[in-house]
Order: sequence, then structure tokens, then C-alpha cells
Amino acid sequence: MRFGDIVNFASPWWLLGIPGLLIISWLVGGRGPAPAIRFSTLAMLRGVGRVKPAGWRGFGWPLILLALASLFTALARPQLGSANESIESSGVDIVLALDVSGSMLAEDFTIGGERVNRLDAVKDVTRKFIAGRPNDRIGIVAFAGRPYLVSPLTLDHSWLERNLERLRIGLVEDGTAIGAALSSAANRLKDKPSKSKILVLLTDGDETVKTVPPNTAAEAAKAVGIKIYTIAAGTRGLAPYPARDIFGNKAYRQVQVTVDEEALKKIAEIGGGQFFRATDTASLDEIFKQIDKLEKTEVKLNRKVDWRDVYPVFIGVGLAIALLHWLLCQTIWRTVP
Repeated sequence: MRFGDIVNFASPWWLLGIPGLLIISWLVGGRGPAPAIRFSTLAMLRGVGRVKPAGWRGFGWPLILLALASLFTALARPQLGSANESIESSGVDIVLALDVSGSMLAEDFTIGGERVNRLDAVKDVTRKFIAGRPNDRIGIVAFAGRPYLVSPLTLDHSWLERNLERLRIGLVEDGTAIGAALSSAANRLKDKPSKSKILVLLTDGDETVKTVPPNTAAEAAKAVGIKIYTIAAGTRGLAPYPARDIFGNKAYRQVQVTVDEEALKKIAEIGGGQFFRATDTASLDEIFKQIDKLEKTEVKLNRKVDWRDVYPVFIGVGLAIALLHWLLCQTIWRTVP
């Protein structure tokens, strides 16, 4: 039997015969009928005959029981089944548009009690979000002064997470091109025949590179059935930004970082989604959990089992044991009157 095979009995009631055999065996092996003549002692009979051990004859009755148990098992029709499972997903496609501008270096988030920058916190939460949606196609677009593709829509989430891990600040020119990021992410979704198309935009600053108006990009995304969620990440006002002092040691300076929350709310409103504000790691994690609950995937499991009967094996075993018993009775177990 291969690992993962399923055992089934087509007529399991026949298995009740096995405990019945045990009951019969116990009754047959009882004390027997009452003696016809009682003796107070058997001392006078000692030495009349030599006690002969039962030897292998003691296995006669157990062999019969095994043979009958095998036949009852065969009557129960044991089967082995190989299960094949396939998953049908409702088809939710998600593109994450993540800000990788210089301001994402601000260290106002924590992981495990240690201070980390905003990008590391976003990557950590995004990794959990991806792991929680194994049946959805997910893609990633990063943006600073311009957007670029990190990963197209894919079900290979291991590959997706490896590309997420490679995400760095400074791979493209600095800036915050929100409208262009929306347009680029929407282009990855617009021609997909999926049931639901979701775009999640995360940024920590105002738009500074104005190529595509954000509202126009949101309207275009809405026209092709894309729902938009927006997230403003980071503390309000001053944020600790890492720097080096004259001795080369890490130090922090407070930098003013602003986010146009009204603009992000408008984008989410146009896209039929929601706006969220994340000021720390816990709130960011909770936001991704909320989005995960709002956009649940319907999964249908198709299971097919191919059965094959194995009762001939038990018939063969039972007959073999019965034949062995007969041969032993005709040879070494044979008695002469």
C-alpha cells in the first residue's frame, strides 16, 4: 500500500464475524463437560504413561481461526483507493503597489521589539498576506520616481516572496509617482478574466512626480472592474530618519513627512475600496488582515477516488492457511488410534 492510499470496506458488516470467531474460540477452549468418574488423587496413575507435550499440535485451532478470519475479511471486500484532489479557485487577482521612495527609510516601525524602517515592515506584513492567500494570483509593482515591475501575477508564491525580499530603496530615481503607479498596476489587471481584481496602493508620502493624475488613473482602473484599497503608512509629522555622524556611527534626525490622506481617500472612493492609516507595525498588520477578510477567495475542492479490490489476497491467504492446516494434520500432527 502506497503512502496516502485510502482503505475502505465495501461490505464492512462481514467484519463482525471476526469477533464472533474469538467468542467461539473462548467457548470451545473452556473447561469442557463434567467428568464421569472423580478420583481423589491421580498418584496411582503416575508412571503408567509418560506425559507428552502437545508440541506444534497446539497451533491447530489458531490456524483455523486465522483462515476463517481471512475469509471474513475477504467477504467484507477490502479496497484500496488512490485519491486525486484538484482545487478550483474563484479567481481573485491582486496587485500590490508598494512605495520604495527614500522616505520609506524612516524607522518608525518595529518588528520583534526592534526598530526597522518602513519598507522592512511593509515587506514583513506583505509576506504574511501572500502566505494567507495560496489560491490567488498576486503581483507586485514598486514605485518611487517611476513604477517598475517586481513580479507579474503568479500563483508561484515562493518565487513571489523571493522577489519581494529583493526589494530595495534606490533601484530607481527617488520621488513619489502615485498616479503612474496606479496606472502601471492597473495595466497588470485590466485584461485578466478573473472574478475579482484588487489593487492595493501603499505609500508614505505626497505625490511629487506628476505624470498621470491619480484620480484619472483610479477612474480608468474602475472602468475595467478593479477595486482599489489605499494605505498611508508612517507616523504623522516628524519621523526618525537614519543618518551617520562625523564618526560614521548611526544616528537619527527627525524629518517631516507628510501624506495627502484626502487624496488617498479619494482614490479609494473612486475605486470602490477603502482607505486605511497605518502608524505602526500592529496597525499595518491589522489593515492587511482586514483586506484579506474583505476579499475572501471561494475555493472548491474536487476529490476523486479510484478504488481497486484486494479481497482476492485475503482469499488466497485464508486458503493457504487452511491448506497448511490440512497438510500438518496429514503429516506431523497425524495420530494413529
